[in-house]
Amino acid sequence: MRYLAIDYGTKTTGLAICDPTETIVSPLAGLPTAKDLLSKIVEIIRMENVEGVVIGLPLNMDGTQGGQAGIVREFADELKILIDVVIFFQDERLSTFAAEAKLSQQPFGGLASRKLTRKKKKKRIDALAAAEILQSFLDSKRTQ
Repeated sequence: MRYLAIDYGTKTTGLAICDPTETIVSPLAGLPTAKDLLSKIVEIIRMENVEGVVIGLPLNMDGTQGGQAGIVREFADELKILIDVVIFFQDERLSTFAAEAKLSQQPFGGLASRKLTRKKKKKRIDALAAAEILQSFLDSKRTQ
């Protein structure tokens, strides 16, 4: 099954996708969180033959849901109206931290990432965070 992961943010939303065998997870894009975000995501879902969407749910460190989790759930409700694929939520705690660590571990000590503007770096981190969310979802699915 092909999944699209969404790391919804107030300024940038990260996307990642897996192959149909659920083996390879790839960061896809960091899109501005703007009025046309939903239409862009729907277009990607159709173009990539996505059968399931995994949305990162921002939980507090104690596991409770805060205000941002409510905003993400509202976003998911809006997306459900536009698509006919199943939506899953995945705990996204520490996904951005893991993405930042991966970006700094790139070849040459993250030299390529040092040349990125702050805006481009943020988009890349958000896409990597979405990949972390999707990988975590797939790993938990395998162990069930």
